[in-house]
Amino acid sequence: MIGLISATAAGTAARDRLADAWPDRTRVYEGPVGDAVRTAFGECEQLVCFLATGAVVRLLAPLLDGKASDPGVVCVDEGGRFAVSLLGGHGGGANELAHEVGRLLGAQPVVTTATDAAGLPGLDTLGLPFEGSVATVSRALLDGEPVALEAEVPWPLPALPTSPRGSYTIRLTDRAVVPGEREVLLRPPSLVVGVGASKGAPAEEVLELIGDALRDAGLSLASVAELATVDAKSDEPGLVAAAERLGVPLVTYPAGELARVEVPNPSEAPLAAVGTPSVAEAAALVRGGELLVPKRKSGARPAMATCAVVRRPARGRLAVVGLGPGARDLLTPRAEAELRRASVLVGLDQYVDQIRDLLRPGTRILESGLGAEEERARTAVAEARAGHAVALIGSGDAGVYAMASPALAEASDDIDVIGVPGVTAALAAGAILGAPLGHDHVSISLSDLHTPWEVIERRVRAAAEADIVVTFYNPRSRGRDWQLPKALAILAEHREPATPVGVVRNASRPDESSRVTTLAALDPATVDMMTVVTVGNTATRNIAGRMVTPRGYRWQEEPK
Repeated sequence: MIGLISATAAGTAARDRLADAWPDRTRVYEGPVGDAVRTAFGECEQLVCFLATGAVVRLLAPLLDGKASDPGVVCVDEGGRFAVSLLGGHGGGANELAHEVGRLLGAQPVVTTATDAAGLPGLDTLGLPFEGSVATVSRALLDGEPVALEAEVPWPLPALPTSPRGSYTIRLTDRAVVPGEREVLLRPPSLVVGVGASKGAPAEEVLELIGDALRDAGLSLASVAELATVDAKSDEPGLVAAAERLGVPLVTYPAGELARVEVPNPSEAPLAAVGTPSVAEAAALVRGGELLVPKRKSGARPAMATCAVVRRPARGRLAVVGLGPGARDLLTPRAEAELRRASVLVGLDQYVDQIRDLLRPGTRILESGLGAEEERARTAVAEARAGHAVALIGSGDAGVYAMASPALAEASDDIDVIGVPGVTAALAAGAILGAPLGHDHVSISLSDLHTPWEVIERRVRAAAEADIVVTFYNPRSRGRDWQLPKALAILAEHREPATPVGVVRNASRPDESSRVTTLAALDPATVDMMTVVTVGNTATRNIAGRMVTPRGYRWQEEPK
């Protein structure tokens, strides 16, 4: 919960904007400011104070306990110009909150944390449990000292400027090791503990069994991602309580699914009780992985619990990111966040140049030229399968005539895929032209490199007969100069010569140009591959130089 505190009318107005935008995330604290801050500090994970930073510092000073437990605090000035991350930048999430508040209120986020200022991810902000000398290793990264990344378990981390060797180390491991003086341990959630239990098994017995199994195998409790068992035990109190105390979910599977898993130690007892010859081993192995601890029983007499431990392979992460039509302010915040989340970037060289400055230090860039779409898709999927966090970029929306389709055709369910929408060329051009897409519309690519012309022509003819607004992508190139005239001729069979046509070149870029002409007057020779052509339907009008397609076909009466 985010506590909101203000003292003045201007601060209250800004406070209420946050409260209205985030009704489920925020709580307003009224009354004397000192009392409000003290109460919110004890009740909330984060605070946004619409107060002077000096006043907030004086109020917070007696309340501070430690960076691991203090809430994140953001201060917004009276004029709403700045959102200052004051306390708990990493641990309390104040840095990210300052950016969120800034976006919502139009304020400049002010973040002074050294790693953030240098464009580096904080080692304590990666979403993984950590141990060791975070401050020491972070300082080494900032100072350009050689820091080695030792990934004993592959995991999709964001980019870090690490070296093959170094006197400082970031170690990604699920083993129970003690960090060195110049070392940070990151604990990936790579371990699954399968558990079986008799009715009434105490949580203490289950927890003791799990702890003993991990300790004997030299594994870290911090890397346990979940407890897994059979559906019949989904509400077994001891298992539910054990999962809650470990802070992990209790995941259950049908007995029939577990029965199909090959295990080294099947048994007749669980088969008779719940319908599968294995619970602990099968539940741990059902999603694949390496069995590190075979089934073992608790030490109680009689034993009421069993467990097995599996290391699941890391799931790489592939974000397919649409960069928009070119203008930086049309690149979405989500797209920017994914670019900074990636350790590997794959893309067309000219698109990489557009966003190179947004990448974190250490990002590995795999760029190629025009015509290598399938190769880029294969490369991105292969990098994700190797356990990396990958961003595959495309212009406009990556799912519209761009990289999402070939990438997802290559990908299987062994990686996580995240689609990040972008502003398409058709939408960018439409906004420039006016409102040509106000009713049903379709986009058709006139490139016959991958699609036979006969198919394209059939689609153009269908759109013409259906009276649908048409946006042509890839309308004309030096080697393809007859397709656009042919497509326009098909549309002309069903539409008047005066039908408005919008032509936009390099939408949203510095050399953008646009014009509204007619179906009869358009000269195809003025169009190239950087152009989007939008042909209106029979209801589209040119009003004050803008293309407008009404939302309904009951158009205003023509003047008599």
